Amino acid sequence: MVGSAVVDAWAALAFLRRENLADRTMRRYLKRAQKGNLRLLMNIINLGETYYRMVQVAGEEKAGKRLALFRRLPVEIVQARETLVMEAARLKARHPLSYADAFAVATARIHDATILTGDPEILALSRQVVKTVSLRG
Repeated sequence: MVGSAVVDAWAALAFLRRENLADRTMRRYLKRAQKGNLRLLMNIINLGETYYRMVQVAGEEKAGKRLALFRRLPVEIVQARETLVMEAARLKARHPLSYADAFAVATARIHDATILTGDPEILALSRQVVKTVSLRG
């Protein structure tokens, strides 16, 4: 059985900006996904979060190009169906997370996956809530 990992906006942005350790770690996970040894997931909410942050930093034109690059990667986009939305809402109600981060955690929980992140709010959660791989140095 192939394992799964969730890419959150923090991880996607670090990869797109080529931030040292995070970039190298993401590249290893992407290679595993390309070989079929790992299923990489990102929900549509976090994809939108990645895009708006890129627009803020790099402008709409560059953000569009980077988004197109990201969409070609072996990352499956998970739609925000009701079960995902309600799990994210429960997580947001119980933990000090942004609503977008709650979607990343909910995606991981629903798909029995680990989150690839450097986000301190997510990394602070207990392993009972979600398994994480830190992309921080």
